[in-house]
Parts: sequence; C-alpha cells; structure tokens
Amino acid sequence: MDLRIFTEPQQGASYDTLLSVAKATEDLGFDAFFRSDHYLKMGGVTGLPGPTDAWITLAGLARETSRIKLGTLVTPVTFRLPGPLAISVAQVDQMAGPGRVELGLGTGWFAEEHTAYGIPFPDKRFDLLEEQLQIVTGLWNTPDGETYSFKGEHYSLTDSPALPKPATRPHPPIIIGGGGPKRTPRLAAQYASEFNTSFRPFDDTERLFGTVRDAVAANGRRPDSMTYSAALVACVGRDEAEVAKRAEAIGREPAELRENGLAGTPAEVVEKIGRYAAIGAQRLYLQILDLSDLDHLELIASQVLSQL
Repeated sequence: MDLRIFTEPQQGASYDTLLSVAKATEDLGFDAFFRSDHYLKMGGVTGLPGPTDAWITLAGLARETSRIKLGTLVTPVTFRLPGPLAISVAQVDQMAGPGRVELGLGTGWFAEEHTAYGIPFPDKRFDLLEEQLQIVTGLWNTPDGETYSFKGEHYSLTDSPALPKPATRPHPPIIIGGGGPKRTPRLAAQYASEFNTSFRPFDDTERLFGTVRDAVAANGRRPDSMTYSAALVACVGRDEAEVAKRAEAIGREPAELRENGLAGTPAEVVEKIGRYAAIGAQRLYLQILDLSDLDHLELIASQVLSQL
C-alpha cells in the first residue's frame, strides 16, 4: 500500500509552507506529494496568504525534491486549455525527471472560484474532459517529427508540433476519479492508469472499484494495468487526547473523522487501511489539513507507514 500526502493549499498556504511539507514527505519515506488545484478557499478559513497555482507549485517542487512523485487531485478542465496543459505537465515532468509527475484531471465543480477569478464554468464539462483527455494524450503520443490535429465540438488543433514531449514515456500517468456509473469508468479504462475515489463512504468506494474493473476488462486491458486509490482526511494521534487536539485544529470531530477518514490511534488507522486493501485499494492519499503540524507526518511515517 502506497501512502501519499495530499494537501489543500487554497485553505491557506504559501509556497514555502508547501515546500516544507513536500520535503518532509520525501524525508519520511512517503510515496508522493499531491495538491489540490483550486483558486478559492472553502469554508470558514481566511485562505491567507491566498491561492497558489498548482502547476507552478509543482514545477518548483520538482527542482527541490529528488524522489517523491508529484501531481494534482485534480486539475479541472476549466482552468487550462488542453494544449497549454500538455505543455505545462510535460515541462514539469522534464524538470522532475522521468517517472515522478502524474496528472489528475477532472471536470471541476466549484462554481464560486470560477466566478471569483473570471473563469468560464460551462455546463458540458464532462464533454470538455473527454476532449482534453484525447488531446493531451494525443499530443504526448505523437511521434517525434510528426504533427497532431484534432477537431472536436469544443477544441480544434491544426498541425501542432506536439512539443515538448514529457521525460516519462509514453507519458506521465493520468488519474481519473469520480462517481459516475458509465462515462467515468469508460474514460478511466480508456485513458487512466489510476482510478481514484475521494472522500466517499467505504461501500461507495468498493462499488466504484468494481465498475471500473468491469470497464477495464471490457476495454481489453489487463486487470493489473489499473491502480485503485482513495483519498481520505487523516487525523492520527498517539492517544485520544492527541487525536482530539488534531481534530480540533482542523475544525472536525474525532467520531466523524473515524467514520469518514483515517483517524484514531496508529493501530486503528492500520486496521482501516487493511480494510481498503481488502477491496483492492493499492494507494491512499492522506489529506493533511494542518500543514504546520509536521509532527503529524512523522507519527504517520513511524507508526503507520512502517507497518504496511
């Protein structure tokens, strides 16, 4: 089971804070540092000092780290045109070195951040997602020296040189998530190397894994060609008092976190991770909401990660 650290910088984090967390992620032996791709805070936090751009952040971290994988959960298709997105991700992949960058891509959902920063928020975002997946992978897969063209309902490309190419070949892994019963499994089976469920009940995760397994089989892929993952908020303490303190710091209740996240003592968390492994999860993203608490990461590394 891979454990990845997942952050929500729109809630209030500078680049320097993210760098500290990423370096701790690497030093403590976690598999990856991921971040959300949002431009507006959520809930009752100030969001200060303001949002940071996901791919600019990852470009910086690519040069400041050497081992951990880096990526987004997830980049909305509304934020970037597919051609420039393919360029950005390929460049960060070159900056990091082969095998370290992964692209999570989704429809986007948070209408308020679009309004706040003048970003269009169309209704047919799933159609945008399908075309962007076609274009990004098409650009990356075009042989050197050839051009790429695409004509769709939403995007058109004519004789693109399809450059730059990512360092990772054939291209960086693509992560797709969501709860749709038909289109999401189909797109995952067609384009993704990882299917993710985020903050969903355990039974929903088990059901969604099953629908994607069926789609992978229908697509003619090997069962082991898809990685299955889940994202869950983490709140781990050596004892009940420490669990309660960490829950209070993020404005949550211990009982609710135990139900919906990875919360409790290390022994409790290891047991719940075992339940996810039993339904086929191979990777868990631990949502860390208090980015000032690096002792939290050290505890998870020493008493949870070490047992997996």
